[in-house]
Amino acid sequence: MKRYEALAEDVADSIRRGVLKPGDRLPSVRQASASRGVSPSTVFQAYYLLEARGLAESRPRSGYYVTRAAAAQPPEPELASRPDGESRSVDISDLVFEVMQASMAREVVPFGSAFPSPLLFPLDRLGRALATTAPHIDPWSTVDDLTPGNAELRRQIALRYLLGGMPVDADGIVVTNGALEALNLCIGAVTGPGDAVLVESPCFYATLQILERRKLRAIEVPTHPREGIDLDAVEAAITRHAPKACWVMTNFQNPLGASMPATRKRELVELLARHDIPLIEDDVYAELYFGGERPVPAKAFDRDGLVMHCSSFSKCLAPGHRIGWVAGGRFAARIARHKLTTTLNTNVPSQLAIAHYLQRGGFDRHLRRLRKALAAQQAEHLAAVGRYFPRGTRVTRPGGGYFLWLELPAGTDALAIQREGAAQGISIAPGPMFSASRGFGHCLRLNCGHPLDARAETALATLGRLAGATP
Repeated sequence: MKRYEALAEDVADSIRRGVLKPGDRLPSVRQASASRGVSPSTVFQAYYLLEARGLAESRPRSGYYVTRAAAAQPPEPELASRPDGESRSVDISDLVFEVMQASMAREVVPFGSAFPSPLLFPLDRLGRALATTAPHIDPWSTVDDLTPGNAELRRQIALRYLLGGMPVDADGIVVTNGALEALNLCIGAVTGPGDAVLVESPCFYATLQILERRKLRAIEVPTHPREGIDLDAVEAAITRHAPKACWVMTNFQNPLGASMPATRKRELVELLARHDIPLIEDDVYAELYFGGERPVPAKAFDRDGLVMHCSSFSKCLAPGHRIGWVAGGRFAARIARHKLTTTLNTNVPSQLAIAHYLQRGGFDRHLRRLRKALAAQQAEHLAAVGRYFPRGTRVTRPGGGYFLWLELPAGTDALAIQREGAAQGISIAPGPMFSASRGFGHCLRLNCGHPLDARAETALATLGRLAGATP
């Protein structure tokens, strides 16, 4: 952990144990700075993070205080998952389709959705950017930008990497139809049918669907709800199964919300490099952090070109435009060739509009508003889960993104809750859809990327009753 994260975690632990109670004043910035031997800015960052998590609030000219909502938040999961470590074929798509089909309507309460509220994004400004750039498209751009993508957009993406301390060559970036295509291209570039791939447990269901479609085998690796994939288990799985790739979400992992500490990211990259195993890094939520600094990706520690870093504007700026990318390292040319033989190109007007938006500035201002809204919504949903779900429920506390992972009391049937909820116009994502072995039957993922209005709160109360009623 960074120093501010360690300080925030210590304060949060004191709140959980009741040492600090709702209404108590936190140590002043000066006191905390002196007692911990850190700078005042570090203390401010820690308190900002506690604010974002709904545990502290700032009172003008008075200081920081423990919020009332902090007492209502249920405890966090404490243990890493324990998959069996086998290499297995994947058969998950029918379950995923059944669950997702039940959530594809505006009138459904979208706790099972993979997307935040579209009202959080500057769609009017993007529309104006599209209106400005579309009439002036150079006819030859359909040739010049074929496959790798618009040169100015790739330059803007490379600048974002540079701001994060990573000099990524724009020529090594391939613009894709969303991050999903980027991930498909990466896995296709380094594996063939029958190969095994290391994945987190639980992991994003689209990862499993891609492995299933490509006839690849999944090796599920123990994953901690706060710190991500277990490196000792990764090494053991490499020795046992000789996988061809490792596929990980290092920041605000879907569905857990886990984020690997920077030291563990570096160790993961070094471990895979020793075995010459490519890392596919799905990093679509990294801009949605609640703390003071953007978390570094594993790509920052890549010295051998083995890390393929995939991201997208869909979750942070432009849902519906389907503009993603991959910084492919040593595999960039192979990825571009795969794209040339599949989708050929990415929507040119959308590329130009997003490039224009990034050039004009305002992206970081939008991101600050978006992060603030998502952090507030997370705190509201956590408090509501504490009010409505049965005793024994545990919930993650991600430091970014918009998902909560709920561990319900043992014996609870998340699939039964999903079916009953769907019949009442409420969608959720049950745990088994995040596992090749159909584990996590008592768990569910909750989307808190939409405001907790009266309709959503009523739906949460319904889900809590269903959770308490299932055997």
